[in-house]
Amino acid sequence: MFSDILLTVDYDRTLTGVDSTIPQRNLDAIRYFTERGGSFTVNTGRSTTTMGNLLHTIPVNAPFLLYNGSAAWENGGLTLVRPIDLDLWQTIGAMAEAFPELNLEIQGVDNHYLVNEKPEYVAYYDNIGWPHAPAVPGTDIGPFLKFSLFGQVRGSGVKDMFTATEEDLALFARAEAFIREYCGDKVEIFRAAPRIIDVHAKGVSKINAARALQQRLGKKILVCVGDAENDISMLDGADYAYCPADGVVADRYENVCKCDDGAIADVIYNKIPEILKNKP
Repeated sequence: MFSDILLTVDYDRTLTGVDSTIPQRNLDAIRYFTERGGSFTVNTGRSTTTMGNLLHTIPVNAPFLLYNGSAAWENGGLTLVRPIDLDLWQTIGAMAEAFPELNLEIQGVDNHYLVNEKPEYVAYYDNIGWPHAPAVPGTDIGPFLKFSLFGQVRGSGVKDMFTATEEDLALFARAEAFIREYCGDKVEIFRAAPRIIDVHAKGVSKINAARALQQRLGKKILVCVGDAENDISMLDGADYAYCPADGVVADRYENVCKCDDGAIADVIYNKIPEILKNKP
């Protein structure tokens, strides 16, 4: 029934609800989809560290696409790795010096490395259960896949980074401009939330990763679902694109229900059958 379809979806506030848990309706729909021949995976800016046990529990039947497309996870390890072509510690030092008020991290394979470990940021990581270590120059972190700048911690979870004042937005605009001037020819910049900047190797994108996977699997139709600015390339480049009604970019794409109500289930049960019904 769904054998022509590759469905790739963002994780936070797309597959999950606002509280970062996956609605049971989505899990049931994914199993319904894959049991009928569809290929399903998560296409996220998250790392292996922040996905954690989810890499083994989400019912995907295709490789996970991680780090905004910088690598795939399959058979217990990373493949299709796209490292940043810059000196790691020199680059991180420049960012830390330019924006000491922001929380800066390097997302490694087995850990997140925190620069200038601020107590509130360490507590934030401890609260959400993500492994972390201090960013000590010379540490072998694995391939240089991603670094991120986060706003000040004001809440207790990822959802805190989706709220921003005018001053916050101005600060992050300056930070993004600095990165573009410093190394824009070597990197791609994504905004996973109003107060998060993610930086990856030049040419990396969610859509490039999704299309490469589609070709590898031999699927005819790429359907993508996302909610935030770092999903725009994936949504713009998909054959069919959808956004939860409460997504940051919901005004740009066809909507399904709010993420808490099972947005992925809406796509599987309602949108994909329409696609197949109208397919030439």
